[in-house]
Amino acid sequence: MSTATPPISTTAVGATGVPVVFLHGLFGQGRNFTQIAKRLQPEARSLLVDLPNHGRSVWTEGFDYDEVADLVAEALATGIAAEGPVHVVGHSMGGKVAMVLALRHPELVDRLVVVDIAPEAGGSLGEFAYLLDSLAAIDTTALSGRAEADERLAERVDDPRVRGFLLQNLRREGDAFRWRANLELLRRELQAIGAFPDVGGATFEQPVLWVAGERSDYVRPEHDPVMRGLFPRTTLVTVRGAGHWVHSEQPETFVSTLRAFLLPVA
Repeated sequence: MSTATPPISTTAVGATGVPVVFLHGLFGQGRNFTQIAKRLQPEARSLLVDLPNHGRSVWTEGFDYDEVADLVAEALATGIAAEGPVHVVGHSMGGKVAMVLALRHPELVDRLVVVDIAPEAGGSLGEFAYLLDSLAAIDTTALSGRAEADERLAERVDDPRVRGFLLQNLRREGDAFRWRANLELLRRELQAIGAFPDVGGATFEQPVLWVAGERSDYVRPEHDPVMRGLFPRTTLVTVRGAGHWVHSEQPETFVSTLRAFLLPVA
């Protein structure tokens, strides 16, 4: 592991209020939650986490939810959670990391928010495989700039919002570009990312908010018994008009939902 690359890279937003940790999904970075975090100020101070193989965090040889959760736990225990438990918000892959974190390290987590994902294997992995292949098909060494990258990606991805999200992973280094995300590993380990580990009968007894997008199929009625078995104090909220990326598609509703669940009433 390179000493120049932290296992877990984080960015702080705000200096006062209750501590809230954000964990992004596949292709994401902690900064995806910057505007959400700013809108929780001054009642909350947030920590935006780059998960391994994303953003500025370390690249690994494989993917394992237990190992990722333990890396996050170590970063929290020596940082924002050193003086007590924190609220944790996780979307998609980050939601699974957040769930495993709460089950393996409950002393670090006060309240948990799981966004549009269930503690089971499945989901539309074909879509993510296609997006990973689309990014890998771009020869970053030959790019003249981001506009050309967008043009190349548009040949395979029609939605400009999705392209914009994906292209946040493109980083200029000198005269060349490279991907921040470890595309090769993510493609190879996609089945593991889509799975959920055996948690050995563990449960998390603190309050949990389970947020689903109305137009998404990642949270379905058949997931409810498993979710409530692991997290008995779960409340399910469905956000109207939202797909899988709830926080970017319906930010007003998402912020108000977080505020109601996480922040103390004045």
